[in-house]
Amino acid sequence: MKKVEKKRQLVAAHRDLYRCPVCHRPIQTVDDSGIVCENGHRIDFNKHGYLHFLNGAADTEYGREMFVARRQLLSAGLFLPIVRAMAAHLPARPQRVLDVGTGEGTSLLQLAQQRPGQDDCLVGFDISKAGITLATQLDLDAFFCVADLRQLPFNDDSFDVVMELFSPSDYAEFNRVLAPGGTLLKVIPNSNYLIELRHLLYGTAASHSHYDNSRVRELFFKHYPQASLVQVRYQFTIPDGLQAALVEMTPLHWGKGAKRLSDGDLAALHSVTVDVSLLVAQKNS
Repeated sequence: MKKVEKKRQLVAAHRDLYRCPVCHRPIQTVDDSGIVCENGHRIDFNKHGYLHFLNGAADTEYGREMFVARRQLLSAGLFLPIVRAMAAHLPARPQRVLDVGTGEGTSLLQLAQQRPGQDDCLVGFDISKAGITLATQLDLDAFFCVADLRQLPFNDDSFDVVMELFSPSDYAEFNRVLAPGGTLLKVIPNSNYLIELRHLLYGTAASHSHYDNSRVRELFFKHYPQASLVQVRYQFTIPDGLQAALVEMTPLHWGKGAKRLSDGDLAALHSVTVDVSLLVAQKNS
């Protein structure tokens, strides 16, 4: 079976998850070409097998090169301990999982690998077509789509889990699509996240040399006062030849005053600190 056909079947099997981005009515039919809502609005599958739910052009600076580099590092295990920590908070029964800002999809793939035999329903979305096009190439029974965080194309109470790694949040939308008792997993960087790369790019005194997550953390706990926080910290050894990819996969090098790294600078970068907070909350029943 072609991958495009498999993606269509995944949407058809879980049609109840989706709603029309135009009128917000449920999807009524799924055919060989696309989906149609109760009011007759149609969205066609593209040649890669995904749906484009945006009502206009995407506004993103994240291109294909960045996502290719991200896949290289994530496939080498850069975020694997984080994904394992996320998986540890999920029950041992099938879950409907939404991956916010999925990028090229590797984190969702690794989550599935941590939950063999669970038969989870996996959906990932991103605003970047480049990322979603790469995600559709994964050997994974998941559906990927291009969508806007602020206007999720999913019905109320549709997902058991909403997960996001380093993505912006819209807590009103998360609460809308999460089922009662559902789990929200949000990963944010701590002050020492990739500190070696920050110092290489900016030295130790510039504003970009440091990061403070207190505002993001406090906003999360304002929305979810009963939430918990788990710190995940470890050293990651950079595989030979992936130093340049590590720089490319993050927006750190976009900042004003960033040093243009030489081959010698990159060769000296052997490992980096991964230091994040995993924020865990449940939607009230």
